[in-house]
Amino acid sequence: MADWMLYGATGYTGQLVAEEAVKRGHKPLLAGRSEAKLKPLAERLNLEYVAVALDDADALAKAVSRVKVVYHSAGPFVHTSDPMLKACLASGAHYLDITGEIAVFQSAFRYSEAARAKGIAIIPGVGFDVIPSDCLLKYVADQLPDATHLDVALDALGAASTGMNISAGTAKSILGFLPALGNLVRRDGKLTSIPFGTGARQFRFKSAERWAMPVPWGDLEVGSHTTGIPNITTYLTFPRPMIRATRVFGGALRGLLKVGFVRGGASKLVERFLPGPSESVREAGRSFIYAQVRNAKGESRQAWLETLEGYQFTVLIAPLVVERILDSAVKGATTPALAFGADFPLTINGTTRYDSL
Repeated sequence: MADWMLYGATGYTGQLVAEEAVKRGHKPLLAGRSEAKLKPLAERLNLEYVAVALDDADALAKAVSRVKVVYHSAGPFVHTSDPMLKACLASGAHYLDITGEIAVFQSAFRYSEAARAKGIAIIPGVGFDVIPSDCLLKYVADQLPDATHLDVALDALGAASTGMNISAGTAKSILGFLPALGNLVRRDGKLTSIPFGTGARQFRFKSAERWAMPVPWGDLEVGSHTTGIPNITTYLTFPRPMIRATRVFGGALRGLLKVGFVRGGASKLVERFLPGPSESVREAGRSFIYAQVRNAKGESRQAWLETLEGYQFTVLIAPLVVERILDSAVKGATTPALAFGADFPLTINGTTRYDSL
């Protein structure tokens, strides 16, 4: 009997996680909507599978009852997480996912008391979104307990170059939440809208000096739970011309994406043209994260993290997350850093944390 279910096993990330899990001696139960896609993957990896749709609540709960943990990798999570969360609560299975969507984090934390009563853990964001950044910000926040401001900047996912080294699933998740949320920062504990392209600044990474602009990264929500810091800004690196264009056209683009047929057409395009990074890109790529906290007295602490390309990090840490949760006593909804500690990303070879550059 499998200890855990990998739902969304035939997606870009799901297949890679399945392969890595088998390498580490795991035998997850593969799951998803399409038996036609699941069967050949299961046969190739010598694993069991179950075809079940997320909108079939009874069948989904029955499938989830076969395992102790669900690792949910089928996005966009704003549409898929709630059915799976409810199935986990009904069946008593721990819930993990790889979302980076703020609304999904908010929804997951609302289930915390129900999960605690059921004796299960709910931990969204256990991939590159948001393990390395969440653990880094906990590391710096622990050094300055009275911090009032937190900045997190990421040079990752190809954003500083072409911006195209992402999978169709990631792109569709962005298309799903960006029109609804717009651009956000956290001020005095509340999420606050700001215009796209504003607030850009330079950051120093081990790789280079980079320009970055505020984006609605998952740490706006997760970081609040991890640290309690009321003012958070999350940045992602982009070429300066793209930042200028975003400042001029970002509002109009958001308006267009609110139109159903435009968003649907964009989803079809990303499905066709964004297959995800190749193996060589995943293996050669590097990601860099910077976090700084400040208090009202002007004191600050900062640190950097260098790690693998984002998808590669997600794939390699996935079995470790499952192993940790199977052996832990975590209950209720929590964050990766609170569940696994600030040093958790350092378990991945090729990951280094710096206190200075």
